[in-house]
Amino acid sequence: MTVTHRKQSTRRPRFATAGTGQTGGAAATPDHAATSRVDDHTTCEPRRPDGAWRDGDPVGRRQFADIGEVELERGGVLPDVRIAYETWGRLNDAGDNVILVEHALTGDSHVIGEAGDGHASPGWWNALVGAGGPVDPEQWFVIASNVLGGCQGSTGPASKAPDGLPWGSRFPYVTVRDQVAVERRLLDGLGIRRLAAVVGGSMGGMRAVEWAVTYPDDVDRCIVLASTAYATADQIAWCQPQLLAIRNDPDFAGGDYYDGHARPDTGLGLARRIAHITYRTETELGERFGRQAQLGEDPLRAGDRGRFAVESYLDHHAGKLARRFDANSYVVLTEAMNSHDVGRDRGGLEVALELVRADCTIVSVDTDRLYPPRLSDELHAALPGSRRAHITSEFGHDGFLIEEDQVGRIVRDALERRRG
Repeated sequence: MTVTHRKQSTRRPRFATAGTGQTGGAAATPDHAATSRVDDHTTCEPRRPDGAWRDGDPVGRRQFADIGEVELERGGVLPDVRIAYETWGRLNDAGDNVILVEHALTGDSHVIGEAGDGHASPGWWNALVGAGGPVDPEQWFVIASNVLGGCQGSTGPASKAPDGLPWGSRFPYVTVRDQVAVERRLLDGLGIRRLAAVVGGSMGGMRAVEWAVTYPDDVDRCIVLASTAYATADQIAWCQPQLLAIRNDPDFAGGDYYDGHARPDTGLGLARRIAHITYRTETELGERFGRQAQLGEDPLRAGDRGRFAVESYLDHHAGKLARRFDANSYVVLTEAMNSHDVGRDRGGLEVALELVRADCTIVSVDTDRLYPPRLSDELHAALPGSRRAHITSEFGHDGFLIEEDQVGRIVRDALERRRG
């Protein structure tokens, strides 16, 4: 499949091929920082009633690839698929230094860098990639794409359908397997056949596992953080009220709100609040906020009551996500996560994982209540070649983003091991 590349506006830089990708990126505060730094990010307000990136917007560091029509696992064809991606470092002559970084639910291709034109928030894993870091662009060629169904440059519900209107409610159901197939075609178009490593956490870890199972001869190392080989009943149960919150927002308009003047911030904000609670721990929230009132507010006042500090914290994260993310994409990607099961149509979990040839590193966070360590234990036990690693954190699921030193050591160790 030939990948073609196109400019989206005159402000856009020329396409940088795999051999000429830029190196490095400016450091910035992680999106899930555990201290007051979470409130310090500046964001770029959108010019429309959704948080999606659109053609004509500043492109930042994005590059684009058109990969044509995609046949979907559950049926149907999605035409004219475009994928946005970013790269760091250079592809070596042997083509064996490629690391694919997979983002989580509300991430995108902007792994490292500052907020600014084209990027509403700083890089979500700034400590991972950089000179002298765990993934050094002087040694590795790093690529990260915005997942199929996302809202930051790749084809998703906010993109135009063949009739020129946004896909909206017509956007098809996509699975994690579909998303990985699209990433394979992106890399094929860039002339990349083999991955030295695929690394991802949470939803990104789902794609990392799927990569190792679907393309066992193409992946040398697979690093999975705070994730699972299949979506559990508990994870799907937590997703349901998030999906209902969005769909029951009157401004969601069944998914066709792009031409309206209102945005489904209420529903998306509720979904984010629910999700964020699962990303953290009871202990951290208790120690950080306790029963404190938000500064200048009184939650015990009758009538126009104020908020507890923890309520203000959740409100902040709800508002921040609504400014940079599209509600339809949240729905599409959440349902894709619910679809995740590497054993589906492959004879079950154990049979599917026996296909893996990569050197795997399976990492859990000890306080993760959404992706508990037992799921990593199960994945590790079923893989032919796997090492088990642990992150100790008070921050729960978000520990895979917050505990930078621990994650850095684990990733560096995994990359330094030679396959076989």
